[in-house]
Amino acid sequence: MKTWKKVSLGIGGLVLLGGIVFFSIQQSRKGIVEVQTGKVGREDLVSQVTASGEIRPKTFVNVGANAYGKIVKLYVKEGDHVTRGQLLAQLENVQATADVNATQASLRAAEADFAAGQATLNTNVADLDRAKADLEQKRFDWQRAEGLFKDQLIARKDYDAAKNAYEAAVSGVEQAKARIAQAKASAAAYDRRIAVQRAQLVHNDDVLSKTEYRAPFDGVVTNLPVREGESVVVGIQNAQGSTLMTLADTSVITAEVKVDETDIVNVKVGQPVEVSIDAIPKKKFKGTVTEIGNNALLRSTGVSTSQSTGGTQEAKDFKVVVTLSEVPEGLRPGLSATAKITTNTKQNALSIPIQALTIRQKGDLVPKSKGKDKSAVQAAEKPEDLKAAKEEVQGVFVVRGGKAQFVPVQTGITGTTDIEVTDGLKEGDEIVTGSYKVLRTLKPDTTVKVNNTAPKKDDEN
Repeated sequence: MKTWKKVSLGIGGLVLLGGIVFFSIQQSRKGIVEVQTGKVGREDLVSQVTASGEIRPKTFVNVGANAYGKIVKLYVKEGDHVTRGQLLAQLENVQATADVNATQASLRAAEADFAAGQATLNTNVADLDRAKADLEQKRFDWQRAEGLFKDQLIARKDYDAAKNAYEAAVSGVEQAKARIAQAKASAAAYDRRIAVQRAQLVHNDDVLSKTEYRAPFDGVVTNLPVREGESVVVGIQNAQGSTLMTLADTSVITAEVKVDETDIVNVKVGQPVEVSIDAIPKKKFKGTVTEIGNNALLRSTGVSTSQSTGGTQEAKDFKVVVTLSEVPEGLRPGLSATAKITTNTKQNALSIPIQALTIRQKGDLVPKSKGKDKSAVQAAEKPEDLKAAKEEVQGVFVVRGGKAQFVPVQTGITGTTDIEVTDGLKEGDEIVTGSYKVLRTLKPDTTVKVNNTAPKKDDEN
């Protein structure tokens, strides 16, 4: 055989052998899934609940109209700082002032009548004392005359005169007692009239006081919907014409936020909060949870479920009040705010990326064996077995020996991007972290290939 033929046969054999090897490699690569992995490690975790709401003063009051009338003077404007007791507004008070003056005059007249009655009573008491003294004198005269008459030392006429004088003195005492009783009754009537006039004066003073509105505490006028010359009416709160102004105590400011019903169970009074205000960017404010609402609020309307007439499956929130530790200047009620409530922290916790955690049904974790007999298949199709097979298990895929093995895990607190593992893994384990599509479809004991290179970015052009 010629040399060139031998060379040709050798080259052909090598090409054939290479093709066989290449084909074998391609066939062996079928069923291998490319994954991204990470190591189980330790780090500090902070669990937070984020909620949005608005800035509100802790104490505020809507100064409402207590009486009908026209506003004759407003002493403040929106944004003014006021002190406790400061006059805020004045309503027309001509009639109320006249009623007070008239009642005061009637009261003074009643007091004068009472004083006159007391003087009359004192005079009658003095008359009674004089009548009693006169009665004693007349008794002595009559007794003396009676003795003399028995001894026939005086005439019958003198005896009868002494007796009549004594009886007149008795009548005088009774008359004086009657005048005293009459004077006491008159004084009591005057006293009751004074009480009536004083009660009427209290009423009229109250009516007059309702024409003046004073600040109940130190604060800021945050809303002033009325103007001088307008009439106000007593009505439903927040109805037009029934609210003069809103006064807020800005010394203590809160952020009132709405927390989702799935997160409210983790929120407790006293937990630290970081508040950001849209109007004051790039600055965070510290605060503390001071109040947690008990009634759920419908997300679409903000109405409490206890006030809702019908049942609903709508998402619900709970009101949480956060008191700020510091009050920045220029802060206004109603500004939008976002609160990050720290519900739990853990130092040096064994953790994994949240996206590595996946869910599988128990039935998917049982190895599929071939050649099952009919009885075994029927036994596996029992209702209780089917229910158990559909039970969900959370876990991660651990790379061991080139294969992805599903390992059930128990989790603890959840951080921003990582979650604590309390059971099932140990530090240094290599787990599958991506991609999301792979994690969703990856099956236990699948052969995997680790590729942790950064994904290619699209061409900017």
